[in-house]
Amino acid sequence: MPRLTQIKETKKGRLALFLDGEFVFSLDEDTFARANLHEGDDLEPWQVEDLRKQSDTRRALDKAMDYLSLRDHAAGELYQKLCRKFDEHSAAYAVARAGELGLLDDAGFARRRAAELLRKRKSRREILRDLAAKGIDRDTAADAVEALYDTDEDGENPELTAARALVERQYAAKLAAGKRDQVAAALARRGFSHAIIREVLAEDED
Repeated sequence: MPRLTQIKETKKGRLALFLDGEFVFSLDEDTFARANLHEGDDLEPWQVEDLRKQSDTRRALDKAMDYLSLRDHAAGELYQKLCRKFDEHSAAYAVARAGELGLLDDAGFARRRAAELLRKRKSRREILRDLAAKGIDRDTAADAVEALYDTDEDGENPELTAARALVERQYAAKLAAGKRDQVAAALARRGFSHAIIREVLAEDED
């Protein structure tokens, strides 16, 4: 049965635990206080494992707070990031707790992200693809994009506006050189529909 031979406070304010003279992991102050640990305690293996899980869970939550302090995240995106450093249980707990604290709003995140991408002249398809990669579910992403495309003040398709601006900025020289097929292919790769591409190229002809 391992013995708790040393408890040492770290620079980050956590309590490092040493079993049989070797460091195993550290605990936050709240978890340490609940565990009521003292040097010289003999711990069952299941107790050690339970403390390790509590440590990982708290560290995952702290890391989630760090991520959210830098910028907004979708719940799925935050979970994916946490899973790179922690087990699935700890990551899921941290995401759930962040949601309980009101720090996650997938619908609001999707609307803001979609608007940002449209300003960067991204196509509808690219925006949906990006939102999916951020962990936004299909329905929430679709609602955000539809709301965005319904808000054009001039009554024009925002995707057409984005494609036109993209052509003017990046592909005007190719059009002037008669390379319409190359421009059409480039726009298609960016996710613009055939209808949008035809309209933009027709405007150039006019």
